[in-house]
Amino acid sequence: MTLQITNVSKTYPNGVEALKNVTLTIPNGMYGLLGPNGAGKSTLMRTLATLQQPDTGSIYLDEINVLTQQQEVRQTLGYLPQEFGLYPNAKAEDLLDYFAVLKGITTRAARKEVVEALLKQTNLWEKRRQKLGSFSGGMKQRFGVAVALLGNPKLLIVDEPTAGLDPAERVRFLNLLSALGENSVVILSTHIVEDVSELCTRMAIINKGQILQEAEPLKAVEQLHGMIWRRVIRKDELPGLVQEYNIISTKLLSGRTVIHIYSEENPGNGFELVAPDLEDVYFTTMAGHIGNYKSELAR
Repeated sequence: MTLQITNVSKTYPNGVEALKNVTLTIPNGMYGLLGPNGAGKSTLMRTLATLQQPDTGSIYLDEINVLTQQQEVRQTLGYLPQEFGLYPNAKAEDLLDYFAVLKGITTRAARKEVVEALLKQTNLWEKRRQKLGSFSGGMKQRFGVAVALLGNPKLLIVDEPTAGLDPAERVRFLNLLSALGENSVVILSTHIVEDVSELCTRMAIINKGQILQEAEPLKAVEQLHGMIWRRVIRKDELPGLVQEYNIISTKLLSGRTVIHIYSEENPGNGFELVAPDLEDVYFTTMAGHIGNYKSELAR
C-alpha cells in the first residue's frame, strides 16, 4: 500500500496558504509529519481523510483516487483527529459497539468479536464498562485509536496524538502506534520531535504549507555529524552570540542556557562537538525558513 500526494495546494478564504505544492510518497509503515503549530499538518490530514478538498493536486491510495472516490477511501480509512468528542456518560464497550454499526459491522456476533479484540489491543478491556467521562487523557486517546481501527483500515491518520499526555501515558500510546504500523500506512502528524524519532522510519518536515525536508530520520541525523556544536552560557550572553553564530536551538539546563549551533568548521570560543539528534535535524531545517527566528532567540 502506497499513498501518493502530488502538487497539493490549499488556500483558505481568508488568504492563508495552508498547503503549497505538497508532494510526498508515503509507503507502508509509520510515517512522521513534523512541523510547528500552524504549519499545515492538520490541513493535509483533513484532506487525506476526505474532510475537505484541495485547490489543486492529486492524491492516490494505490489505485484509489482519494479526491474523487471518497467512499472507497472511507471504507479503508482510520482517522484520529487532534480533538474528538466522546459521550461522557457512555460506557466504552457500548460506544465502540455503536461505532462498529456505523462502520457497517451489522451482525451482533461479529461486532462482539471486533469490539472485544480492539479493547484488548488498546489495553482498555478491563475498563470496558467504565464511563468515558472518567477516562484519563491517554485512555481517551487509546479509545480513539480503537474507533479508528474499526474495519481494519489500510490508511491510518493520527493527528497530534500525544499532546497533553503525561509521560507514562505517552509511552503506552506510542507502543500501541508502533504495533499498528506493520500492516498499514500510518501517518503521525505532530510537533513533538521525540514522537517521530521513536516511531517513524520516514518523515517529512513541513512549515508554512511547504515540505522543507523528506528523509529517513536516521540518515538525516547522520548527515549532521560533525556539524552540531554545543555550549552552556549565561542568558545575558545570548543576544551577542545570536549575531555571531548560526544558533539553531536553545534550552534550559539546571538554570543555565544551552545553545546548539550549526557549523561545518570548529567555531572555537568554548563550543564542543556533540552527536546530533533528530531535534537538531528539525531545527537546522527550520532555521532557514523562519524569517524572525534570530530575533525570537534574542528576546
